[in-house]
Amino acid sequence: MKIYVNTEHLVNAIEYPKRFRSDNLIKSSTTIFFCILLFLLFFRPFGVYDPELRMHYLLICFFHALAPAFILFAYFRGLNYFRGRKAASRWTLMKEFFHIAVLLILMGAVSFLMRDMLYNNPDNWSWRYLFEEVRNCLVAGVFFYFFLRLASFYFESKKGSPSILQFVPVPVTAEDAADPCLFISTQVKQDDFQLDIKDLLFAKADGNYIELIRVKDDRVITEVKRISLTQFEAQLAAYPDFFRCHRAYLVNMFRIEKVTGNSQGCLLSFRETDLKVPVSRKQTESFNSCYQALGNRHKP
Repeated sequence: MKIYVNTEHLVNAIEYPKRFRSDNLIKSSTTIFFCILLFLLFFRPFGVYDPELRMHYLLICFFHALAPAFILFAYFRGLNYFRGRKAASRWTLMKEFFHIAVLLILMGAVSFLMRDMLYNNPDNWSWRYLFEEVRNCLVAGVFFYFFLRLASFYFESKKGSPSILQFVPVPVTAEDAADPCLFISTQVKQDDFQLDIKDLLFAKADGNYIELIRVKDDRVITEVKRISLTQFEAQLAAYPDFFRCHRAYLVNMFRIEKVTGNSQGCLLSFRETDLKVPVSRKQTESFNSCYQALGNRHKP
């Protein structure tokens, strides 16, 4: 019997997790430190031979908890620095799993290097103990990772963070396509322009400018206009099919082909281009409401 595993969600772009961002790293590292410390103190999960200990077991637990917390902080601090130098650095679940695996192997290697300081054993530098330290970090680390992910998901759900509902593209009727041309006024009269709003996929904020991503004759065109996204949104207020899904994005709901993502973030896809538009968590519930309103309007 052939087994099919859908791996699409592993490679879809998602929002970079807040727990790995530089401004949250101290909090994440502190959480890891106390979780590991309590786990080692209360469960003594791995074999400990008391005569080999060079210091009190409490201190040994302290160092075994401190090292992973510091490695986590240093690793993602460096990763964030290199990600910041890339203009379009995608993040996926597969990337996250890869970095977690590398992180756990590093933690195991550091635990091995600390053995001479913690244990009085002539075989401290053996391949056997290297394998044991890396193995123990991988086993315990995978457990902690998924436990913390489940805990994070639980607390997010307690906050009432909604998920994107099942999405089916909204059909465009003749009534929707009527009167597509709209005059957009800017602060500078010579920059005013006409816009065929039915061809607009989305608008992206760029300071006091916006980028208009639209389709013309089956070609995707990007235009830069001197107007803020807030001013642009105000002039489209009469058209409920345009929705501010993110502080930097305004999207044409009729043009959305697909919605992907998970609790870490959702992305909107279009048939005409590979470009994606994020939906912020704050706007998820409003996005659902807007979509449902449009769907109800188009029910036969």
